[in-house]
Amino acid sequence: MTTALPQLSEAIASAHSLSKIYGTGEAEVRALDGVDVSFTSGSFTAIMGPSGSGKSTLMHCLAGLDRPTAGIVMVGGQNLSALNDKALTRLRRDSIGFIFQSFNLLPTLTAEQNILLPLDLAGRRPDRQLFDRLVGSLRLTDRLAHLPSQLSGGQQQRVAIARALITSPAVVFADEPTGALDSRASNDLLSYLRKTCSELGQTIVMVTHDANAAAFADRTLVLSDGRIVNDLINPSSEQILAAMTKLGA
Repeated sequence: MTTALPQLSEAIASAHSLSKIYGTGEAEVRALDGVDVSFTSGSFTAIMGPSGSGKSTLMHCLAGLDRPTAGIVMVGGQNLSALNDKALTRLRRDSIGFIFQSFNLLPTLTAEQNILLPLDLAGRRPDRQLFDRLVGSLRLTDRLAHLPSQLSGGQQQRVAIARALITSPAVVFADEPTGALDSRASNDLLSYLRKTCSELGQTIVMVTHDANAAAFADRTLVLSDGRIVNDLINPSSEQILAAMTKLGA
């Protein structure tokens, strides 16, 4: 089922006429081709597509990790295209959370120190009530003094989730967050992410190649050749697989 996109004015994050071109002339690659999309507060969106479809490029542009060739990206009411590098770095630090497949924890810091790192870098004092609630809900209370090497993969990813949420960001971007986890840890993680959206109003955008993971989201965008070709609301994994199969993926 394809539905109309939410209005940009209602969005916590959005892109309008977004294009990203690499190379010139015969070597030109159009990774994004005039994408219009928006994400409302409290939504959990999965982005899927075949290899080279532009899904990672879209996430990187939305998250301010890459600058588009043309178009506008808005996050939390700010136009990323209008920000200089210093202001963009500050916005990513304060308003955007990141969850990566490889966890990206600093090996010499404890779990607690890794969670609080974004606040330390910003010179902000932690909200201990929020911290205690996060680590409790993620079952990390008795692991805070452990180094990453002393944690399981699932525990490391839960630390990464807490780190992404500790700044109360406008939006969290998750890049293949279950790729290094077993099925049980993956389901636990995805259930938690969905709960943060439905109960706490957190906005999450997740790139994944796994239809079962995408089915945890309340919306799945399917990309092909740099364009959104399907915008599915509450799809099952079977519906997502069918959409991908049509693309030969």
